[in-house]
Amino acid sequence: MADDMSASVAAYEQTVRSTIAVAETLSPGEWERPTECPGWAVKDQLSHIVGVERGLLGESDPEHRLPDDLPYLRNAMGRAMEVAVDIRRSVPGPKVLDELRDALDRRLAALPSIDPDQDALLPNGRTGTYARLMVFRAFDCWTHEQDIRRAVGRPGNLDGPAAACALDILSGGLPYVVGKVAAAAPGQSVAFEVTGAVPFTRQVIVGDDRRARFADIAEPTVTLRMGWETYTRLACGRLPADAVDVTVSGDEDLAHRVLTAMPVTP
Repeated sequence: MADDMSASVAAYEQTVRSTIAVAETLSPGEWERPTECPGWAVKDQLSHIVGVERGLLGESDPEHRLPDDLPYLRNAMGRAMEVAVDIRRSVPGPKVLDELRDALDRRLAALPSIDPDQDALLPNGRTGTYARLMVFRAFDCWTHEQDIRRAVGRPGNLDGPAAACALDILSGGLPYVVGKVAAAAPGQSVAFEVTGAVPFTRQVIVGDDRRARFADIAEPTVTLRMGWETYTRLACGRLPADAVDVTVSGDEDLAHRVLTAMPVTP
């Protein structure tokens, strides 16, 4: 099914406005609270969104050399994303929030003139449509909204419209998690049973060709049961497998390998 750009744009707008609403309640000290994104405080989350959205508007920040001692940067993409964050580290949180309001308004004004079918580079390094890019943008902004909410103790919007974009992208990576990263053997299968704000069930089996695919499985090798927020924190690499509440039924070794392999975001 083709991506519905109008739906993903609406989801993107809702989650960014929800993020803005939370940021408007922050005290001075809350802007600097650490989040589950390594190296990033609450303000840094907004700086990241601002940087991406300004980039999509065809703008860029000034040339900026990153410090050499940032151990949480693991790859070139991480370093590229860090520039918008690091360049705003001395900027007060409310001013970054003003930037976000401005970027959102200008993006919403520009999006109606963009062809949903035009080519766009996706965060996974592949080329897709602009409609698909907006699914990723809604997902990314929602993920960072949740980072902020957890850091400042203001839960909410777990089941917002952008959560459907998160489900689309994250669950699509489950065959890769099971077959490639966790290296499940041919014939082994994993059932993911997620409850809470966005409940879903997915089952993945590895075929004789060693390729993992979705399937209906009567008796999976292992079943992993967890809440929606736990699932997203695992899949987005926010917490290690041994720090979350997951109920395991079946092969304990395979369960451990799959849970350790869960992160699918860069």
